[in-house]
Amino acid sequence: MDLEYSYELKIPKDRIAVLIGKHGSVKKEIEQATQTLLRIDSAEGDVRIQGKDPLSLLTVKEIIQAIGRGFNPEIAKFLLQQDYAMEILSLPDYVGKSKKKSVRTKARVIGEEGKARRVIEELTDTRICVYGKTISIIGLVDRVSFAKQAIEKLFAGSPHSTVYQWLERKRKQFYHSPEDIELKHDASSE
Repeated sequence: MDLEYSYELKIPKDRIAVLIGKHGSVKKEIEQATQTLLRIDSAEGDVRIQGKDPLSLLTVKEIIQAIGRGFNPEIAKFLLQQDYAMEILSLPDYVGKSKKKSVRTKARVIGEEGKARRVIEELTDTRICVYGKTISIIGLVDRVSFAKQAIEKLFAGSPHSTVYQWLERKRKQFYHSPEDIELKHDASSE
């Protein structure tokens, strides 16, 4: 394999074993699916991606970042599909450096026994991972956008019920029927 492009990134050391997988299975799957080569420094958490196609390198970078942000490799591999994307929300960007605010904000997104996260995932058909100082979302591009907006509403202090109602309205847009399109058209002409 003639490797023309490379990219380096760092992931948390405790996620290296997940990236490699049992007997190197996850690493091999990623390499085969993307025609890339991964060099992993387990001691430092450094990952070097090499390959011929720069687009494949970007895809692999996202998959590795997703695993590094706490996603299961099977979920991270959704990013191999063209219509899927990942959004990473950095808590310090929203709540500053206060550990207390960060913990409270993560708790609002997770909810009691994981309910809030689960409801947002179900209403947007996305997957959400809360890890370290980040909250990450994987799903179809437009749905990731709605999940991000819902999480930002929780960051701003909106009640969970209000956010769920907003998402239920947005969900109807995901699965609109021809009648919905006519209604939207009629409403916009008023």
